[in-house]
Amino acid sequence: MKKFDAVVLCCGAKNARGLNGLEAKGDNGIWFAVDFLKSTTKALLNGPFDEKSVEELEKNGGFISAKGKHVVIVGGGDTGNDCIGTCVRHGAASVTALEMMPQPPKERKASNPWPQWPKVLKTDYGHEEAAYVYGSDPRIFETTVKEGHYDKAGHLKEIVISKVAFKDGKLELVKGSEQTLPCELLLIAAGFVGCEKYVPDNFGVSLSNRNTVLTEADHFATSVKGVFTAGDMHRGQSLVVWGVAEGRACAREVDEYLMGYSNL
Repeated sequence: MKKFDAVVLCCGAKNARGLNGLEAKGDNGIWFAVDFLKSTTKALLNGPFDEKSVEELEKNGGFISAKGKHVVIVGGGDTGNDCIGTCVRHGAASVTALEMMPQPPKERKASNPWPQWPKVLKTDYGHEEAAYVYGSDPRIFETTVKEGHYDKAGHLKEIVISKVAFKDGKLELVKGSEQTLPCELLLIAAGFVGCEKYVPDNFGVSLSNRNTVLTEADHFATSVKGVFTAGDMHRGQSLVVWGVAEGRACAREVDEYLMGYSNL
């Protein structure tokens, strides 16, 4: 802040939501989905990516491989779908995707008319590819991971899953519904819970109850003079179009702060 009149914090909302009792340490076979996907993308960009180079990368730990493993993915969004498709391409032994919410209807209900967003079952490319390779849709609805079982080296070997149901407004495990699945790779794609705190802490800005950088409604100035924020760090995890829109609006507000007016 000694060198600049204004600073804009646009560091995203990368604080991934975990699962109770399951620590995503990597070397135990549990990873956050973005870390898994990023490792594959980096390996592809570093190329070449032929059969020989893949074998070499797997041998040297060059990327997180799902080859030959029983994979379980927790989370039903776009990231979870990308994990399914990537694991299929890796050559996973099996792919199972757990979603805590009930399976949506195949057709729009009368209670969900246009112009509301259609709340219907959607089958994306990852689901289709997994169904083609393994013979069935990989998704299991109203289900989550209850616990993990590990080998002597501390690596995940299987998980216990359980049905879930809402009771008094809270999601609870359904007793007696437990099943055990083989699982050497567990990918958590359960969304994000705001921004990583080291940047806000260093700048001394206040956070909202959603762990995003706090501003007044429809504005981008933080609690610290000269510090602004935009994008996911401001509004929480969202789409890139919102990042573009907020970046433009924030630039206008910074321009007004510096110049007293803005032509942006």
